[in-house]
Amino acid sequence: MSGFKPAANCIDIGLVNNMPSTALEATERQFRTLLDTAADGIRVRLRLFALPEVPRTDSGQRHVNSCYSDINDLWDSHLDGLIVTGTEPRTQNLTEEPYWGSLTRLVDWAELHTDSTIWSCLAAHAAVLHTDGISRCRLSVKRFGVFDCARASEHSLTESAPARLQMPHSRWNEIPEDALRMCGYRILTRSKDAGADAFIKRRKSLFVFFQGHPEYEADTLFLEYRRDVRRFLTRETESYPPMPQGYFNAGIVDALTAVRERALSDRRQELLADFPTALVAGRVRNTWRFGAVCIYRNWLRYLCAKRDRRLEVSQGPTEYTRVSHATSVAPQKMCAQQTLETEGGAVREILGGHQIGGGVQRRESY
Repeated sequence: MSGFKPAANCIDIGLVNNMPSTALEATERQFRTLLDTAADGIRVRLRLFALPEVPRTDSGQRHVNSCYSDINDLWDSHLDGLIVTGTEPRTQNLTEEPYWGSLTRLVDWAELHTDSTIWSCLAAHAAVLHTDGISRCRLSVKRFGVFDCARASEHSLTESAPARLQMPHSRWNEIPEDALRMCGYRILTRSKDAGADAFIKRRKSLFVFFQGHPEYEADTLFLEYRRDVRRFLTRETESYPPMPQGYFNAGIVDALTAVRERALSDRRQELLADFPTALVAGRVRNTWRFGAVCIYRNWLRYLCAKRDRRLEVSQGPTEYTRVSHATSVAPQKMCAQQTLETEGGAVREILGGHQIGGGVQRRESY
């Protein structure tokens, strides 16, 4: 089947999940949970996609085959919104990655067939390289941890977000803010230690870029750190990984420092058994959730407003108003559903996608 039909009174969002096989399901859960929390009554149908050239384990490929839509279903379709994740790079030059052709086709498609697209981490770097020729820069040390960010400009996407917010980052590369500004990008949030955090550029679609990871769960950085330590102990990498900044309390830092000292003097895989997982469990906090929910809620409201306007144009004001009144929903709230589609905002299957949220949503105009 080519393409798919939009659902009435529902926001259609695609998630192109390019994360490695071991992180596929965790990434799905992170974005579903964030969208569900942010929806606040807006009905959202989430469809999963993946770029076929991203290397997969056998189990990862089976999961994609059974749970994801074919990427070819996108090309003749329209989505209200799209989220594209990054992945672990295999080369320093993004144009040499095996999925580069599909990813750039996705960038071009998203400009013409979405109202807004979110580009996350490596996907953000790839999108600005393809559209404006801005190359990312290699960092001398991994940008890893939770960083204090400040709102850099007033925009509807950051409305109601705190003036200062925490944001996790996990990357070896960055896009310099000066280069972004020269090409017309607007910086929404920045950190003196992590650089540009979130930024946008209005093309035919509103492109939103995150160098950080608002979708991360409380323990995601810890799990990444433990993975990197394992890679050092198994000699997949030669350098002991940096500890995430601004994330652990003093007691956990001391315990992890002791593990590091032992690993550097006696490097063997068995030391991973001494990793203080139990000590960390439940003691790391998600300090960025409130800001993340604010930004994603504003994004969903933007998509809802754009869909309302498109429906009004296609149906005509008279018919649009008649249908709106027939469903007891004000014209400017056509995307919101009056009755709950799922109890407690639980996720369920609907029309081949995933239904998130339900209820009437008050929105401000855009």
